[in-house]
Amino acid sequence: QVQLVESGGGLVQAGGSLRLSCAASGRPFSSYAMGWFRQVPGKERDIVAAINWNGGRTYYTNSVKGRFTISRDSAKNTVYLQMNSLKPEDTAVYYCAADLQVRGTVPYWPYEYDYWGQGTQVTVSS
Repeated sequence: QVQLVESGGGLVQAGGSLRLSCAASGRPFSSYAMGWFRQVPGKERDIVAAINWNGGRTYYTNSVKGRFTISRDSAKNTVYLQMNSLKPEDTAVYYCAADLQVRGTVPYWPYEYDYWGQGTQVTVSS
């Protein structure tokens, strides 16, 4: 079992920044990949960014490349999503997720993930 707790969401103006955190517990943090997803009402949950077990490989969806950065701190069992130059279209509920399978690639499909956090709302005003 893995427990995930997100924090750091909120309301920000366009062009601003937020940093999301996801604290993990229950199994050795360095043994699994982590991802950030987002979802708006009526749409599917989509990948934002993902990072492999040791932080050596990352994945970003095209719309956030150059603006968002995913990172992980094994000492704190936490994965971060630094979001800069935020746009109104970034407004969504953001979820972190853990993939416990051993893979040769960074997972980016929701079905590849085993555990999910409760989500944190990010709202970007224009």
